[in-house]
Amino acid sequence: MVYGMGFATNSTTLPSLIGKGGLIISDALNHSSIVAGVRASGAKVAVFRHNTPEHLEEVLREAIAEGQPRTHRPWKKIIVVVEGIYSMEGELCRLREIVAVTKKYKAYIYLDEAHSIGAIGKTGRGICELSGVDPADIDIMMGTFTKSFGSCGGYIAGSKELIKYLKFVSPGHLYAIAMSPPAVQQVISALKVILGEDGSSRGAQKLAQIRENSNFFREKLRKMGCEVLGDTDSPVMPIMLYNPAKIPAFSRECFKRNLAVVTVAFPATPLLLSRARICISAAHTKEDLERALEVIDEVSDMVHLKYFPQEREEEETVKRKQQ
Repeated sequence: MVYGMGFATNSTTLPSLIGKGGLIISDALNHSSIVAGVRASGAKVAVFRHNTPEHLEEVLREAIAEGQPRTHRPWKKIIVVVEGIYSMEGELCRLREIVAVTKKYKAYIYLDEAHSIGAIGKTGRGICELSGVDPADIDIMMGTFTKSFGSCGGYIAGSKELIKYLKFVSPGHLYAIAMSPPAVQQVISALKVILGEDGSSRGAQKLAQIRENSNFFREKLRKMGCEVLGDTDSPVMPIMLYNPAKIPAFSRECFKRNLAVVTVAFPATPLLLSRARICISAAHTKEDLERALEVIDEVSDMVHLKYFPQEREEEETVKRKQQ
C-alpha cells in the first residue's frame, strides 16, 4: 500500500501495528519518523546499541524474561525496528544477524528501506538482496519514493492480511491525501527502469554506476584526510564537522564555489556531532565528482576538517611497486 508522504508512512503505520501492552525495540539511531511513530503508539520502548545484534539479543532476552512493567505479564507483541541504510551514518544494516535474533525470540521485524531500495543489491532490491536475506523473513517492509524513484510518498509491503488490516486502521491511508497521478507514474517508470522492464539495460547500468560513484567518492574523501562515515557501496556518506561553527562556514564556502551541500546539525544529530551529508547519484558524472572533490578539498583546508593525515598518491604508487 502507498502513502502520500514518506515521513507519515512510518509515523502513522507504527501506531496502527502496536499499542499498550506491546514492546518496540528500536535501533538507537533510527530516523525521526520512526521515533515519532514509536512515541505515538503508546507501546513501551527499549533501545539497542546502533547496529549491534548482540546487544539486541540481550535486550530481547531481558524483556521477555521480565515481561510487562509491574504486572510481569507476557508482552502482547514485540516489534524490532531497523533501517536498511542509516540516513545520518551511511551504514548498512547487519540484517542477516538481526533477522536470526528476531526469529530465535519470535519477534516481528519492521525494516525501513528509505535509502536502500533501488540503490543497493545486484538488481536494486535493497538490503535484503545485498545481505542474502529472504524478504519473506521480514514482516513489514517500508520504503519511500523520494530517493531512488525521484518522486514523493512511501509504501508498506507485507502479507495480504497485514495490508488489508492497515487499509482499515492507518490514519496515513484513511485521512491523508493520495499520491498525485504524475507522482505515481514517475514511480512506475523508475521501477520499470530499475527492473529492466523498459526494454533497455539502463537500470543495470545505473546500479553499477551508483556503486562505482559511491566507492570512488568515499575513497577520495578518506585519502583527503576527512572523517567519512558509512560502509562500502553505501551512497550516503557523512563528512564529520563536529564544531557547530563549522556548519555555516563549510556550507557557505562550498556554495560560493557553486557546490550545494547538505549540512546536518542539532536536533537531527547530537550537538557536537554535526556533519555534511553527501548523497551520491548514478547521474553524477566523473567530472561532477572530481569538481566536487576539488571544492571540498579546498574548503576543508580552510575550515580545518582534515582530522586525519592525507594519503599521497605518489606514496601509494611506491608502496604498490614495493609489494
